[in-house]
Amino acid sequence: MRSEEGRGAYSDNNSDTESITSDRSTFSGQLDAPIKKRPSKKSARFNLPTVEIPSTSENGGADDGSSYVEITLDIRDDSVAVHSVQAAGGEGHEDPELALLAKKTLESKSPSFRSYLFRNTSSQIKQVSQELKRLASFSRRPSAAGRFDRTKSAAAHALKGLKFITTKTGGGRGGWPAVEKRFDDLTASTNGLLSSSLFGECIGMNKESKEFSLELFRALARRHNIASDAINKSQLKDFWDQLSNESFDARLQTFLDMVDKDADGRITEEEVREIISLSASANKLSNIQKQAKEYAALIMEELDPDNAGYIMIYNLETLLLQAPNQSVRMGDSKVLSQLLSQKLKPTQLNNPISRWYEKIKYFLLDNWQRVWIMMLWIGILAGLFTYKFIQYKNKEVFEVMGYCVSIAKGGAETLKFNMALILLPVCRNTITWLRNQTKLGKAVPFDDNLNFHKVIAIAIAVGVALHAGAHLTCDFPRLLHATEEEYEPLEKYFGEEQPENYWWFVKGVAGVTGIIMVVLMAIAFTLATPWFRRNKLNLPKALKKLAGFNAFWYSHHLFVIVYTLLIVHGIYLYLTKTWYHKTTWMYLAVPILLYACERLIRAFRSSIKPVKILKVAVYPGNVLALYMSKPQGFKYKSGQYMFVNCAAVSPFEWHPFSITSAPGDDYLSVHIRTLGDWTRQLKTVFSEVCQPPPAGKSGLLRADGGNPSFPKILIDGPYGAPAQDYKKYDIVLLVGLGIGATPMISIVKDIINNMKTLSHDAAALESGLATPNNNRNKFKTQKAYFYWVTREQGSFDWFKGVMNEVAEMDEKGVIELHNYCTSVYEEGDARSALIAMLQSLHHAKNGVDVVSGTRVKSHFAKPNWRQVYKRIALQHPDARIGVFYCGAPALTKELRQLALDFSHKTITKFDFHKENF
Repeated sequence: MRSEEGRGAYSDNNSDTESITSDRSTFSGQLDAPIKKRPSKKSARFNLPTVEIPSTSENGGADDGSSYVEITLDIRDDSVAVHSVQAAGGEGHEDPELALLAKKTLESKSPSFRSYLFRNTSSQIKQVSQELKRLASFSRRPSAAGRFDRTKSAAAHALKGLKFITTKTGGGRGGWPAVEKRFDDLTASTNGLLSSSLFGECIGMNKESKEFSLELFRALARRHNIASDAINKSQLKDFWDQLSNESFDARLQTFLDMVDKDADGRITEEEVREIISLSASANKLSNIQKQAKEYAALIMEELDPDNAGYIMIYNLETLLLQAPNQSVRMGDSKVLSQLLSQKLKPTQLNNPISRWYEKIKYFLLDNWQRVWIMMLWIGILAGLFTYKFIQYKNKEVFEVMGYCVSIAKGGAETLKFNMALILLPVCRNTITWLRNQTKLGKAVPFDDNLNFHKVIAIAIAVGVALHAGAHLTCDFPRLLHATEEEYEPLEKYFGEEQPENYWWFVKGVAGVTGIIMVVLMAIAFTLATPWFRRNKLNLPKALKKLAGFNAFWYSHHLFVIVYTLLIVHGIYLYLTKTWYHKTTWMYLAVPILLYACERLIRAFRSSIKPVKILKVAVYPGNVLALYMSKPQGFKYKSGQYMFVNCAAVSPFEWHPFSITSAPGDDYLSVHIRTLGDWTRQLKTVFSEVCQPPPAGKSGLLRADGGNPSFPKILIDGPYGAPAQDYKKYDIVLLVGLGIGATPMISIVKDIINNMKTLSHDAAALESGLATPNNNRNKFKTQKAYFYWVTREQGSFDWFKGVMNEVAEMDEKGVIELHNYCTSVYEEGDARSALIAMLQSLHHAKNGVDVVSGTRVKSHFAKPNWRQVYKRIALQHPDARIGVFYCGAPALTKELRQLALDFSHKTITKFDFHKENF
């Protein structure tokens, strides 16, 4: 396509010329503007005089004649590219391979780059000519033609692809021992013969690549003239040597052998369809696999304009090489890496005291809010424990029970305080009000409320161990074995008759309530652990109900019984008889009252603010999207969440979900992924009232309008979350893993709405319909980087509309979208090579990405997060970047540590925030 435009841009009648003189050589040629050019770029094209290249004969001797190559350059304001190479005087015939191999773009930010470029054009042409001299005599060859070596060419960096063996599978020749061992294990019962069905497993490919590995086996077998469906170790070694060959041509030949099954140098549309289907299957791209026929037709349309019914091998080769390298990702620039490696060099401190000082300093700078809260809390606990310990040391019971009773009572005092305090972090309405309406958020880390809740729970477990342990193993045994004289002062506490065994203590009110409380708390604590809550344990079918979110939710509501028993337990104390010394109820009164009011507010608010279901959609990846009317007065910020209740599933359960709509939208929406019992049942009840979508609509099932059969939904909220603070930063980095993209989508929508508002206000000011108002819009976000990483291709359907809207209207590039599909193999892998080629071709022709189905081009595999931070640090020096993450905990540590590293080692500061549920 581009070469046709280039030829059409020239006119024989054009007499405009331009001469460029340097101290090395002189060039002259025609100057003309291309037909199609972008407004922001200026282009010129030079037909340079042919450069003489001494050709060589096939036997390697020098040819008496001289060969000439005509090279066409694209010159822009900041770059020069070798556009095409063709034989001089060859009737305008252009060799696409030579043009492709010569395509080397030189970029510079220096204003004097063009003059520098012109002074050095001669040497650049000579370098390219030397690389091309052996290729100049080749033209439109079949695949069986002699190979050529691109490893030294200017385009070598872009050609490091088509790797069948990666480092993850023990790639390279050094990986043969591992392959040999797997061969021995797999052929132990087959007399040393490896079946084709086991070939992929043997060389380290996963199960998803089984079909691809089978076709690879057949291609290698054809290349080595093997007709059998099984190979021995020697033949496997030959296969391995070819697959691990570092030469790009060897890898390219293997890939083309897979496509061209009959080795005739021609590829039919059916062969193209089959290899697309294989690649899509290996990369778990079901949508591409379903549309393989359509995409094959697209390739044939591009490469077979004459409708010959086939394309030549070199056509596919050219298209493969033209596919852009996916790692046009951040950080591939050598200048970028060098600059950051200098900035990120750790300071070498030989003095251990200095090293510890630096570590402590940075720790306090990064965590001072958490530190002072924890120090205050620990100080209170230490004070309460010490107070009770000394109090009972001075009592007469100390003479019999000793330090055991002091420890038991000190532990009990911390228990009462923590049992009261643990309710406050889950008073969400109170916390949301405090963070929105007060300045306390600057000193109190409200985002860590659930983490603090868990820390308090651990302290409660320690308090229970101290209190119950000291009683049962120390002071009660002492009391049982005390003499009559020793027991006499304690008769007013335990009665005239001295207890004879443990049963005396157990059967009392304090003993019964204490035991029941410990059992109930042990159940709640156990089912709240990640292994049970996230159902990570492989329990027998009969015990499956003991794991999952439902088990966690119901067991946590045992606290109602626990607090009732705790108050009773505090009344029937053995060693305290006066009511004003029984302080348990004093600790608990205010927190319990506050929490009770929170629950009443939820019930009241959800009942007076009914919502009407506007639309329901079921998407791939087990995601249910609910669009509902926004209750009057329901005000929220992007990044916040709300609780959802569905009586058709459970009238008691409320579950939190991030709001995916923006505050400026006239509706509310949530996207719910089925990860547990409740969400699975919710999807089921809504799926029953949905139908397959009409043409042009996304989703697997849909239902629009006010269907009276929709289950009733109640909502409660909104509640504060870390992501709502994104407006505090001019630059934000938003990271969502899978369904964790939901709060980030709301932020992206909010930025779009604010951009629309700003544009409308600017237009109104220009037309004189409005007056300047600084308070009209406090939108300050200058740049947003959104990285969405997901495993499944179908996930992109969830927010396709948002992605397309950003691509259409964000002319200033405020939002930078990066979609990553981790099921696709990384760049350079042969299994994703054709996908990359197809992606490039389809996006260039239709403006739609074949992976995501949106206008945003997708990346393959996982992001290099260090490179992401590097790029942002260089582009925004002296800035404070807000990093907001929602997703699996596994990535939290890496993103947080990178934020700390770059904050400490560069002049750009990164503030990391993570969503907690």
